[in-house]
Amino acid sequence: MGEEAFRVKRRLKNVPPVRLIVVSFAVVILAGAFLLTLPAVSRSGLPTSFVDALFTATSATCVTGLIAFDTWTHWNLLGQVIILLLIQIGGLGVITLTTGFSLLLHRKLGLRDLQLATENTSGDTINITHLVKMILIFTFLCESAGSLLMMLRFVPQFGSKGIWIAVFTSVSAYCNAGFDILGFVMKDGSLIPYVSDPLICLTVEALIIIGGIGFIVVADIYYSRILKRIHKKKPEHLNFHSTIALSMSAFLIVLGAVLFFLCENNNTLKGMDFGTKLNASLFQSVSPRTAGFCTVDIAKEHDFTKILTVILMFIGASPAGTGGGIKTTTFVVLLATVVSVMKGNEEATILKRRLDKLTVYRSLAIVFSAALLVLITTGIILSADQDISGIDALFEATSGFGTVGLTAGVTQTLSWVSKLAVTFTMYVGRVGPVSLGLALTLQKGHHANGSILPEGKVIVG
Repeated sequence: MGEEAFRVKRRLKNVPPVRLIVVSFAVVILAGAFLLTLPAVSRSGLPTSFVDALFTATSATCVTGLIAFDTWTHWNLLGQVIILLLIQIGGLGVITLTTGFSLLLHRKLGLRDLQLATENTSGDTINITHLVKMILIFTFLCESAGSLLMMLRFVPQFGSKGIWIAVFTSVSAYCNAGFDILGFVMKDGSLIPYVSDPLICLTVEALIIIGGIGFIVVADIYYSRILKRIHKKKPEHLNFHSTIALSMSAFLIVLGAVLFFLCENNNTLKGMDFGTKLNASLFQSVSPRTAGFCTVDIAKEHDFTKILTVILMFIGASPAGTGGGIKTTTFVVLLATVVSVMKGNEEATILKRRLDKLTVYRSLAIVFSAALLVLITTGIILSADQDISGIDALFEATSGFGTVGLTAGVTQTLSWVSKLAVTFTMYVGRVGPVSLGLALTLQKGHHANGSILPEGKVIVG
């Protein structure tokens, strides 16, 4: 038995870290799906079909928010707890959680643990232990603060039940999941009943932004600004990555809010006062990045607004956070590459910095594979559910890939074929198309043999 365990351990050591991370998400999803099929977790006391349970478990673990059933109506308290645990595990990542708790318990990490944590958080092995500890502590502080703020509204409204609603909503918002348990207020209504409530809307928006900005950026702000001020030292400039991520996030939020206000002023925003319209516009700009809550009826939006939302969902949040999409920095790299090519420059540059060609190639691979996956999923939905319009199918597919969770009201009408397609898309969107590709093809110890290949001439454009 001991020898067999040693062999298994040795085999795991030979598995590339990226593959273990990809597999860990799949294992959590399957375990969650099994639990959600049990009669004990549904309000009706009847078992849930495996396809619907798998769809829900994937949506929760991949922090998406697309639902086969209204969360409050279908799942009892035990089912909701399971979903919330899947959201928390998926938002932070299995490796981050296990590594983080080991560190908090003062256990030393081996080289293998450091490699896994580094791959999962996009950090580096020099400060990875501090980063993982900070991620866990910062996460629970933010979720606790969000819970307390929302209790100010939910407890007076719903009594002791409001505590659970506040905690669930806070964790879901910080992890950019988009699940809610307010179905007893308005079935499938998300936060629409609170469109005029700045306490709920602004708290949820703040949690979405903080969770989606990326742990690397949070760590940089803490070490470069906050910690320096605590020690009464001069704050340092944020690093290049943080500058790009924060600038692009702020730009997309402001631009999205302005365009949403202009497009929906006389449609979904009609009848609201000016302050509520601004609140709703800002919320509908933040949520597609990639949370999935909504304060207006998405199905009633103009097609142009849906296309705008599709773009925001496709771009998504920043790397090493709880959000999905191709990521803000990937979009910036791609944009800089296009501009540089159009200017006739040989290398892509941003803010007087030259971009590494490997970064450019990786960005192109991410965008191409993501766009291809979204289009294929859209095609499957249109083929399997012919009563769904093209824009709504594209919206659903992009929402799945971006792990957003917004829907134009078609998720619960999808056939089992479409649900499985969206399930796979959500999984790929969470682990990343390039990471999945590496996990399937990467071999331990595989290196280039140093041979120089002949150049291939191809005419493009």
